[in-house]
Amino acid sequence: MKITEKLQHTFALSHDGAVDMVKACASVTVTNISLMMSAGVLYTLIKDMLNDNLSKERIPFYVFVSIAVIVFIALTNFIQYNATFLSTYKESGVRRTALAEKLRKLPLSFFGKKDIADLTTTIMSDCAMIETASSHWIPELIGAIISTGLVGVSLFIFFDWRIVMASFWVIPASFLLIWVSADYQKRAVRKNNSVKMEMADGIQECLETVRDLCANNAQERYMDSLDVKIKNVEKYALFTELKLAIFVNAAAIILKLGIATTALVGGSLLADGDISLLTFFMFLMLVSRLYDPMQITLQNYAAIIATTVQCERLDEVLSHEVQTGSEKMTNNGYDITFDHVSFAYNDDTAVLNDVSFTAKQGEVTALIGPSGGGKTTVSRLAARFWDVTGGKITLGGMDVSTADPETLFSAYSIVFQDVTLFNQSVMDNIRIGRKDATDSEVIEAAKLANCDEFVSRLPQGYDTVIGENGSELSGGERQRISIARAFLKNAPVILLDEASASLDVENETAIQTALSRLIKDKTVMVIAHRMRTVSGADKIVVLADGVVKESGKPAELLQKKRYIRANAQNSERRTKLGVQLIPQYDQTERIYHN
Repeated sequence: MKITEKLQHTFALSHDGAVDMVKACASVTVTNISLMMSAGVLYTLIKDMLNDNLSKERIPFYVFVSIAVIVFIALTNFIQYNATFLSTYKESGVRRTALAEKLRKLPLSFFGKKDIADLTTTIMSDCAMIETASSHWIPELIGAIISTGLVGVSLFIFFDWRIVMASFWVIPASFLLIWVSADYQKRAVRKNNSVKMEMADGIQECLETVRDLCANNAQERYMDSLDVKIKNVEKYALFTELKLAIFVNAAAIILKLGIATTALVGGSLLADGDISLLTFFMFLMLVSRLYDPMQITLQNYAAIIATTVQCERLDEVLSHEVQTGSEKMTNNGYDITFDHVSFAYNDDTAVLNDVSFTAKQGEVTALIGPSGGGKTTVSRLAARFWDVTGGKITLGGMDVSTADPETLFSAYSIVFQDVTLFNQSVMDNIRIGRKDATDSEVIEAAKLANCDEFVSRLPQGYDTVIGENGSELSGGERQRISIARAFLKNAPVILLDEASASLDVENETAIQTALSRLIKDKTVMVIAHRMRTVSGADKIVVLADGVVKESGKPAELLQKKRYIRANAQNSERRTKLGVQLIPQYDQTERIYHN
């Protein structure tokens, strides 16, 4: 693996970012060597003075060399600043953009394994931590190691190896101690991140459920549990810092031993006449100047080890496999066919098993069954939110797994059970269905979804900002906006996941009437829990325990099975009482099996 590729995965960098980091490390190395050049010039000058070799002709030479060294140091510092800080800030922007683009292309199965607080921390805190590491720690560490190594090799060549060894042995020993502690530090950082996630989740949950907490007088109990999570963050932060400090300080103590060994070995060599007094004092000066910045380098090394946890989290996102496919649709029509489909969210947990049926274009296919039976999973697989683990799903004969997800989504209008709205106007929220739609087209879609009636009561009508996730609207009003998006998109395939669950009888009737106009010549797959929706479908697919129990037209199933008939009778009785909800399949499953 190339150095740039290794840096990309280790520190979650782009290709250009990895190249810039190599340049940054090289510039820091050159800068460090340039700083040591002044010590070399000073050593040569003093040596000439002691040996009485400093003639008038050599003085201009030393002046010229000194000025050249100063200019060189200034130039290398300027290059280092551009190569480290400016390049890092540029890479930070690229990383955040790449992360956003990657998240946009990831399959929804990835998001099912992550919570919002975790991803938010990855995008914000982890990126900021890596930015600091890239600009301050990593180039300084690598540059210090390379420059120190080059200086050490040079000293071995020109001076007695014993005093060089006495001065430099502590450096690898100190780094070895930090390296040995890497696993302990990573575990501590992971635990620290874990308790931070628990605290962030607790705070977010508290803000989202504050009304329910107040309504149930549960504020004090909840705040007590949240206080425990906050204290855990403080405790593990101190523990992590203590663990880091123990190893860094121990390494610093080893580093300081080099002064003693240099003095002892150098004094012995000086007494034996193997080195000069000037060389002895030069090495004493060297270690006194070398170990202090090297101690900072040890701290950087420990910090980088801790940062690798954040790098791993970022690399997990950036390296995750994305769904790919052709950007050209090759379907012939819009029949959706499930051909012996199996699916599992996790390798050992099967959700669907050998599911086969066809939802034909121009028909309404209703999916019914108990909760957890696989209805929502089927509708999501139809739009390739996930890829099947067995079998095949086709749209008009085209395998959906061969199509690019964004291209495939253009053929689908989806109304989710959980509606997501944005803190924008009603007009903007509906226009998400088709961004180039005119105002009149948006209003027409809103009227079809029966939104016009409540929008007219809002202060600014369609320009009213509805709050975060539509907080200013009722549940039914929010769901009608979601349905309006589907009307506006007007895609050939419509997936409805309990689209009328939050609507009252009157509004549901209006929506059903509007849907009847929308679904003409379209493929409609609806998850239904109301008998009136089932009875109006062209085909019913009964899903339970991840398999198709039976399928057919409503009339056929009424003749064949008692549970449909029982539900129809229950629905009729409840309708007379003004109640539209019917028992779900799991409540009548025992009737079906009798």
